[in-house]
Amino acid sequence: MTGLSALAASESIRVRRWDALVLGGALPGRIAAVQLASRGAHVLLVEEKAAAEAFPGLRDPFLVHGADPGGVLGACLEALGIPLLERRSVATYPVAYQVALPDARVEVAAPPRTAEELVAWGFAVPEEAGAVVRAIGEAGAAERDAMLEAPVVRSAQRLPRAARPTASSAAARPAPLGTRRARRARGLPVAVTSAAPALATLLAAQLRALSNLGESAPPPEASARLLGAALEGATVFPGGAGALSLLLRRRLEALHGELRSVSGTLRLVSAANQPGILVEESGEVWVGRALVLNAPRQALAAVAGDPVPEVLRGPPVTRIRLAVRYVARRGVLPEGMAPRVICVRDPDAGMDGTNLVTLRVFPRPEGGDQVDLVASAVVGADERDLDARRAEIGAAVAQLMPFSADGLVLQRHPEPRWDSGAPLSDPPPGEGWPAAVELRVSTRPPVYVLERAGMAALGFEGDVLLGWRAGDAIAADLS
Repeated sequence: MTGLSALAASESIRVRRWDALVLGGALPGRIAAVQLASRGAHVLLVEEKAAAEAFPGLRDPFLVHGADPGGVLGACLEALGIPLLERRSVATYPVAYQVALPDARVEVAAPPRTAEELVAWGFAVPEEAGAVVRAIGEAGAAERDAMLEAPVVRSAQRLPRAARPTASSAAARPAPLGTRRARRARGLPVAVTSAAPALATLLAAQLRALSNLGESAPPPEASARLLGAALEGATVFPGGAGALSLLLRRRLEALHGELRSVSGTLRLVSAANQPGILVEESGEVWVGRALVLNAPRQALAAVAGDPVPEVLRGPPVTRIRLAVRYVARRGVLPEGMAPRVICVRDPDAGMDGTNLVTLRVFPRPEGGDQVDLVASAVVGADERDLDARRAEIGAAVAQLMPFSADGLVLQRHPEPRWDSGAPLSDPPPGEGWPAAVELRVSTRPPVYVLERAGMAALGFEGDVLLGWRAGDAIAADLS
């Protein structure tokens, strides 16, 4: 087995130490870093400079939701100690998104409004529409309860019983699955699984847009949550693009955690059996009592040099989420277009590649006549001509905005080499939600991985839960 290369005692390299070193700035690691810091750990979060300096909307989830007190995000922000004043400043936009098809533009919002939309666009008769939407809402709520009660992650290290979190501790995990509001049915209701073809296509488009899986479809439990969560509307943070990441950064710094960005290559090493990285640009080694990998392991392997450490061997990347940014005048946005749109160009062609494009609109905090647009599609990881796929994404955006003409200006950004949320993987058969995700990939030295594939079926909330529960579990191991 190939482990981390150990620094020789004779190497005259400055070694700097933390309790936990989190490698990568994606959402799960940011949340885990804050949770670790809130539990008293000295934390360093390391980002790649190209990712840290890019337009933050490129890393924002398509749909952020659930910041109310009963939601997954709301419960997480409270557990992280985000000040009440900041949590109260978060608003809910009633329309989660629009699904744009060649002959329909369906708004997905609160259940009564969504049912009206299904009837208005001919996807269902009134009685059927009401039954389908009610069933989705109930199934989504049941899955949300299960998510809040589940451990989500597990660590290979077994703690003595007395050292495990207790129900009285401030950071205790929720009660075991099934003890709260628990007799709701799990999975997709019959009203969804037996939906007519046109309605089934509409639902399939939403599942592809909302999950972070590569090739596989979300299991019934995750599908119920993805569809049900959209009926709760969208969460809007003050400050525009990247506001959630900035909120977490402020909280990390308030807890005396550190955040640094690096460029160039990285080498994973260990010093005195503590894992970390050799930062070539500084000539220093940064280590922690625990190393938390919060970036795609295959991407890290590409910059880590030879031999590749065994801990960087993860599930294969099957798809990538290709994101493109434009700057546009407000005037080119069609009247009534939602801030988030799922665009299906050909309903009969399958929900893959650039046939399905998601679009987000980011107004600028300073106002003015310009807005930022981020459009994305899930394409093959072995795609050779990404510029052609970008052009197809641009064509889909132009289709949504027929009066844009020359009003869309493409923006180029440096591509991160390892700190990217673009690669998408699938969990091995039998793994993934609702099963727990294994965190620890090495005991000596202690290395953890935030494997997004395990929670990818739950999309944005999967990332939130993964970081939150991982922070708890790693903090317990460190203590």
